[in-house]
Amino acid sequence: MTTEPPAAGSPAAGSSAAGPPAADPTRQNLWRPLRLLQSSMDADIARIYREQRIEGLKPTFVMELLRLHVHGPMTIAELAESAQHTHSALSQKVTAMRAAGWVRTMVGDDARTRKVTLTRKAERVVGRLAAEWRATEAALAELEAEIPYPLSQVVSDIERALERRSFHDRIAAKLAEDPAWG
Repeated sequence: MTTEPPAAGSPAAGSSAAGPPAADPTRQNLWRPLRLLQSSMDADIARIYREQRIEGLKPTFVMELLRLHVHGPMTIAELAESAQHTHSALSQKVTAMRAAGWVRTMVGDDARTRKVTLTRKAERVVGRLAAEWRATEAALAELEAEIPYPLSQVVSDIERALERRSFHDRIAAKLAEDPAWG
């Protein structure tokens, strides 16, 4: 059971010699429910893999495994671009996928690049992973049909709003108004 820390100002929250305890700014966390929802849904996908005895596969690996299956070996940079990740993030993911036995790397066209390719272990399950991807997309479409404002529409609307004014600029403006930042 998870418990919340004592509310600021409560006797259990304590105080410091410098004055009353500060309010906990993390108590307001508008997007935490979205992160928790995605984590819960990923856990359900991982459960599907376990039920199919596909051990050690994380849902976050599947897009890259499917891209490698369809397009063949790719450099980390090519795979990162394909999956819209940074080179650094994809390099870390490839390291984890290699450790789990899903991919292997080899020297690319020159000594500075590495090609990523599927292992036999991945090749044996990639058809089922494609089926799971299609089933997940269909389940998401079904779920979106049940709610009044689909998440995919929310994302599109947020992207358009951020084209008008970036998230960086919005945060910077709020910080400029906060005396604690100055």
